[in-house]
Amino acid sequence: AVERLHLENPSFTQINSLVSTIMSSSTATLRYPSYMNNDLIGLIAPLIPIPKLHFLMTGYTPLTTDQDSSIIRKTTVLDVMRRLLQPSNMMVSTNINDKSVNHCYISILNIIQGEVDPTKVHKSLQSIRERKLAQFIPWGPAGIQVDPTKVH
Repeated sequence: AVERLHLENPSFTQINSLVSTIMSSSTATLRYPSYMNNDLIGLIAPLIPIPKLHFLMTGYTPLTTDQDSSIIRKTTVLDVMRRLLQPSNMMVSTNINDKSVNHCYISILNIIQGEVDPTKVHKSLQSIRERKLAQFIPWGPAGIQVDPTKVH
């Protein structure tokens, strides 16, 4: 909240608002079912290939404050998916500058809310793979799932 939202001393209300917004978005497919991820098990199971590797890391974009929420900027599917991979949009602190550690993903699930063209999703996935914007574990498949969710 301090770095991304430029809040010098965030209040509990502001932090709670941020957490509830992210949790609400993360579980949107449960409330607005689509062709995939209609329950919590279906949402999480494909992300965890080994039960002991069960720690999820959440990314969210765009991060806005209540004052900024009235400003709506049109963006592309690729731009959203690219920003979700950026460490600055992660809700955990990681030291990606430590070159002694090979940082990589086991799997990725992007939940994108709103009207999304499936062909743009497919092209965005191709672009991410071609540009190697996400590094994956060497001992498993590079899995990126996208679940477009229409919020009613």
